[in-house]
Amino acid sequence: MKIAVYPGSFDPFTLGHLDILEQAAPLYDEICVAILKNSAKRSFFKIEEKAEIIRCCVEAKGLRNVTISSFDGLLIDFCQKLGAGYIIRGLRTITDFEYEQQIHSVNWNLDRQVHTVYFMSNPEYSFLSSSIVRELGSLGADITPYVPAGTVDYLQRRLMENAQ
Repeated sequence: MKIAVYPGSFDPFTLGHLDILEQAAPLYDEICVAILKNSAKRSFFKIEEKAEIIRCCVEAKGLRNVTISSFDGLLIDFCQKLGAGYIIRGLRTITDFEYEQQIHSVNWNLDRQVHTVYFMSNPEYSFLSSSIVRELGSLGADITPYVPAGTVDYLQRRLMENAQ
């Protein structure tokens, strides 16, 4: 059974994240979208909120082989716990590649049985990041072109609340 982990902070989950998930879904028996609990970063959204947003997107797209979880600590430890042999990562720019290469090297040294697989972002999402969505939303801009349809109102409302 091919199990993959798609890790990230997903703060918030964007159309770029969904694009990578949709590209990867047909290739694996199971994908766990793993929300990182990063105490070093201040999140706009709680883990439960992120999970619910992702769950709505997964259901709307009919991705039956996708589950959602959260983790802290080493990603490799989480992969081993799940029996996952693959880590899914999205690439937008050359800067992403340089960062991901460093992370891959560390993970490879920790466990050579867990392989990182990269998916190129579709060009329409190559500029998109969660931080851009947060900034636009907190300033009252329309985030409709950047986040999954079923989550726009909720995300907009929460971003505006956090900005006050």
